[in-house]
Amino acid sequence: MMPGMNPKQLEAMLKQLGMKMENISATQVVIKTDSGDITIDDPQVVKTTMKGQVVYQVSGNADEATFSEDDVKLVMEQTGIQDRKKVEQALKETGGEVVEAIMKLKS
Repeated sequence: MMPGMNPKQLEAMLKQLGMKMENISATQVVIKTDSGDITIDDPQVVKTTMKGQVVYQVSGNADEATFSEDDVKLVMEQTGIQDRKKVEQALKETGGEVVEAIMKLKS
């Protein structure tokens, strides 16, 4: 928001420019990358629509994954667990330590 500007005035100005902003209620945002996931818990998400294009702005504190796709596959192979979310959660809880994640899932 612009300092000193009434939110209703700002909304009216944006509407004149053909922009629409909408707050989205979200509990978590996960960004999948080649080197692991980035998880943002309790994010603030704003959806902006302008000239037919939609942009999502996400802000919050991110927990970046410290494990790779190969780590996930290795843990899945060693434990026989095919539930990817469960394996990723174990890796997150163990700080990306593959051996610890395997032990945790096998116990």
